Amino acid sequence: MSEQRPTLAVIAAEAGVSQATVSKVINGRSDVASATRERIETLLRSHNYSQPGRQGRARRSGLVDLIIGGLDSAWAVEILRGVEAECAQRSVGTVVSLVPPGEATPSSWAALPVLHHSDGVILVTASVTQAQRAQVERAGVALVVIDPIDLPGNGVPSIGATNWAGGLAATEHLLERGHRRIAAIGGRREMLCSQARIDGYRAALERAGIEVDRDLIRFGDFQHEGGFRCARELLDLPEPPTAVFAGSDQQAMGVYEAARQRGLSIPQDLSVVGFDDLPMCEWLSPPLTTVRQPLEEMGRLAARTLFQLLERQPLVSPRMELSTELKVRLSTAPPRR
Repeated sequence: MSEQRPTLAVIAAEAGVSQATVSKVINGRSDVASATRERIETLLRSHNYSQPGRQGRARRSGLVDLIIGGLDSAWAVEILRGVEAECAQRSVGTVVSLVPPGEATPSSWAALPVLHHSDGVILVTASVTQAQRAQVERAGVALVVIDPIDLPGNGVPSIGATNWAGGLAATEHLLERGHRRIAAIGGRREMLCSQARIDGYRAALERAGIEVDRDLIRFGDFQHEGGFRCARELLDLPEPPTAVFAGSDQQAMGVYEAARQRGLSIPQDLSVVGFDDLPMCEWLSPPLTTVRQPLEEMGRLAARTLFQLLERQPLVSPRMELSTELKVRLSTAPPRR
């Protein structure tokens, strides 16, 4: 008999099943085959890993939920990579729950079965209501949010990047290149990170003594389609911009396509700056100048913060922002005279 209770991963490995299956047995779920259940329960008894009783969530399951609005972008994959890497170092499993993009706020968190047997939840680009916070607290589940749509409220840690500084740096770079008619394409208006990037853009123009032209500001969805649509609108203006700050690399790719369809060359006819520094940026033609935010490290920090909550360790701050950095490549140049 082991004197120290093993992790869920050890039990799962010995039983030849997934950690999620072991967790189902621990939490009394019925959707496990009887032979499998018996094998797992035997191992639990042999390791002195008793099932939780009246104390409910007194024991750890060894699973973390990552709730994210789809994995159809490199941005989401980089976040997932960081969360999974940090959890793996602690022999903790990561269970990914996908929700429709823009709807990372389940109407009922109880509708996500995995929530009942996870130790903590990491939400990505979500909004958290007071009722949902209370529901998570009743379940004894720790909660951390990455890039929240709005401030999640007291007691809910959130992880982000220095979006305002990134928007400022991107716009100042274009100003230094000699551009004066600079457009900006944000993400969804209600998202904090989108607002901060546009505010940084505005601040750079104001510092340079350039009046902010509302016609040059558009809001997309951080996806290729949004960047393409907004870029077409901007290029249709009587006096189109000579440069575009796209609030995400995917939107910047949409700008590339809109320029190509108009017969414009980047950067000779139109300079473009993105935001994120996704792996494919260096392989675009031309390679994209962009603002790097450390996505993988954001995922790692979210997981570390979650474990701090579980271990009842004090947090330095409920809101943590990692530094952004401008990566200059070949998509920006002085405007044509």
